[in-house]
This record gives sequence, C-alpha cells and structure tokens, in this order.
Amino acid sequence: MQPILIKTADGSHSLYVKDLDEHYHSIHGALQESKHVFIETGLKYLNSKKSSALNILEIGFGTGLNAILTLLEAEKLNTAVNYTSLEAYPLSMELVNELNYSALISESEKLEEKNILETFKKLHDCIWESENKISNLFTIQKLKTTLQEIIFVKKFDLIYFDAFGPRVQPEMWTEELFSKIFAATNEQGCLVTYCAKGEVKRTLKKVGYLVETLPGPPRKREMVRGTKS
Repeated sequence: MQPILIKTADGSHSLYVKDLDEHYHSIHGALQESKHVFIETGLKYLNSKKSSALNILEIGFGTGLNAILTLLEAEKLNTAVNYTSLEAYPLSMELVNELNYSALISESEKLEEKNILETFKKLHDCIWESENKISNLFTIQKLKTTLQEIIFVKKFDLIYFDAFGPRVQPEMWTEELFSKIFAATNEQGCLVTYCAKGEVKRTLKKVGYLVETLPGPPRKREMVRGTKS
C-alpha cells in the first residue's frame, strides 16, 4: 500500500492511497488545512486558555506536517509542548524527502528553509517509542501502534484526531475509541478534527465532549472541536 505523492490546491504535497481511494490531507490545500484545523483551532485556541506546558496527542503522524507546524508554533508562542503521535504505518524516508513542506513553510513564515528541513527530518528520523527532545520547547514520542492497541498512561490537553475518514476507516470513529480518548483527555482539554459528519458529532457528544461545529478550512464548510468540560 505505497502512497502516491500528489500536489494539493495550495501547492503543498499530500499522499494518495489508491487501495483506499483516500488522501492524507485535503486536496484543497494540505498546508492550509493543517494550519486551520490543528494549529489555529486547536493549539492557539488552547494556549490562550492554558499557560502551562501542553500535552498533545496526535492520531496519525502521517507526513509529519502537523508535528512540524506545532513545533514552529510552540516556538512562536514560547510554549512547551510534549507531543505523542501514533502511527501504525510509517512512511519511508525516500518518500518523506520528496515532501515540499519546508520550502512552503519557510516562504510563508519568513524562516530559513534549511533549518526547517533539518527539523522536519529530525521528526521523522527520531527514535520510535522514546522521548526525543527536538528543541528546547518541543519533545516528541512516536509510537508505532494503533489507537485500538494502546493503553494510555498519561492524559492530554489537546488531541489532533487526524485518522483517515469514516468512509474508509469506520473502525477509527467508534464510540468505544472516542470513549477511550475522552478518558485520556484532561479537564478543559480539547479534541479537534477535520471531520464534521453528523454521526461523528453525535458520538463525541455521547462520550462526553461539548461539541462545537466551527468553520472549516478552504473549500470545507465545517470542522469540529470537542471540549471536556
């Protein structure tokens, strides 16, 4: 199941999985989507309400786009982030090296491309199952496992729910798994996801989240944020 590199509408890369007929990111703009859903509506929102370090859980490390954007935003906000990411099927470094995020981020953020590229590669190269300090403010632990298998030993302030959509991976969007995540969410913690299907919102409400339907990224009408309140 080797993903195929594609370019999305904002010029940033995504990957297409032919066997699932599914993309890793929005075809309307991978970079725009990640910034809007996970950084603006997740990290920056929660940081404005919580002054201490943030524990973040990502469901689906994938291309590493959410991780590099989170690291860079943590530096801008001067906020410490402990980042845990689950990924059952890591990408090959050959494919990672083709991704164009570093060039686009350096252009939009006015940062040195070489430094972003080095950091991006560190995120992919770092040791699995161990805590890796990538910068003074950002520590990451990548776990090669599934949400179904993992037993959480700590709680999180923010969850990036970035699994493939319920059309192709319905087993990832069940009440059982959202209950598991809810139990691992700190009080006043949030879950953010690009998916705003009615069934998903009803399930999040059922397990205990206060659900908000928010404006989505370009060409997507809505997204969802759930808060443990």
